[in-house]
Amino acid sequence: MKIQYHLNDLPQVAATIIENSKSKIITFKGEMGAGKTTLIKELVKILGIDDVTSSPTFSLVNQYQSNHNVLVFHFDFYRINKETEAMDMGIEEYFDSGAWCFIEWPEKVKNLLPLNIDEITIEVINDQERTIEILNHG
Repeated sequence: MKIQYHLNDLPQVAATIIENSKSKIITFKGEMGAGKTTLIKELVKILGIDDVTSSPTFSLVNQYQSNHNVLVFHFDFYRINKETEAMDMGIEEYFDSGAWCFIEWPEKVKNLLPLNIDEITIEVINDQERTIEILNHG
């Protein structure tokens, strides 16, 4: 599925992603500044989480939980050099938890990803518009 959208349409786009997801493990690909973290912030809101969300660039993972026990793990693997760094943090346990897992820079851990994932690629059209492509694997 491909969706072209204006940044003002982000809440509707996030709702569409959640409604059409086949997996709770979703990867996000796109150039630096494409809006991966911004989209993830909107997904977290759609899931009913009011926490302030930010990119876990330095901590590698942030955890968010709603009042209704919806759990989200947000990963940013931009700064890792080897997949063993993700293994050391227990990435498989996160994936097996049943929680939503949103993963930025998934190419850094491609050999560790489960087969059943959704993959989102974001392409910048201009300052206010993006195209996303959603692929379901598994």
